[in-house]
Amino acid sequence: MASTTVRLLEGYQTHIHTRQHTYHADEPLDSGGTDTAVTPTEMLLGALGSCIAITVKMYAERKGWHLDEVVVTLDIERFSGKDYPDYDGDAQFVYEIREQLKFVGVEIDDSKREKLLEIATKCPVSRVIELPTFFKRETIS
Repeated sequence: MASTTVRLLEGYQTHIHTRQHTYHADEPLDSGGTDTAVTPTEMLLGALGSCIAITVKMYAERKGWHLDEVVVTLDIERFSGKDYPDYDGDAQFVYEIREQLKFVGVEIDDSKREKLLEIATKCPVSRVIELPTFFKRETIS
């Protein structure tokens, strides 16, 4: 299981430590941050896009399909829950993540492209976002 520690430093800048890696998040200037790194939401989209690309590439390799490149472009938008046409629950807000995937490879025909699109939905980060997730919070001294 992955463990990550985040420390809030100056303003909204955070230092994130996972295993032996350190990376950062911040907010743009117009949101009160110092714009020294991507926002947490941009980081989430990066994690999702990376997971999709890696999952698709792993599948293609197992099948012996040569992929020169996988390009995943993601956008996210927040909507009022009561105004979103595909939602009938009680949440105040819902989020729509739009994905564009491009598979580059000489052997990638329409049937393989459809299978890769299906496999993209099975990446672990997609599942964390789509499936029920429960937060267990506690404070420590």
